[in-house]
Amino acid sequence: MGRDFAAEANVFKAFCDEKRLRILDLLRDGEKCACVLNDEMGMPQSTLSYHMKILCDSGVVEGRQAGKWTHYSISRQGMASAAGMLRGFTFHRSRQQKKQDCCASL
Repeated sequence: MGRDFAAEANVFKAFCDEKRLRILDLLRDGEKCACVLNDEMGMPQSTLSYHMKILCDSGVVEGRQAGKWTHYSISRQGMASAAGMLRGFTFHRSRQQKKQDCCASL
């Protein structure tokens, strides 16, 4: 079975916005209610919801309902998966694979 590049792109999308990075930084201290994140981020609830959806869809953040509020935290499993994806894109493939040099035949 091949890699799911679309799912992997969703994970990296979560990291490519400064607001989402700031949210992740706030969550490093532990679980936070959406109302606290709203106050600390100083953004409208609808904007926070947009960013939280991207973070949750990526698997990096997880939410838990408590009454009318959602409490968010960093997902250890999601972060480990994201770290593994990054390693997978940045480590060289096996040296045993034949190196293809497009100019070698000239």
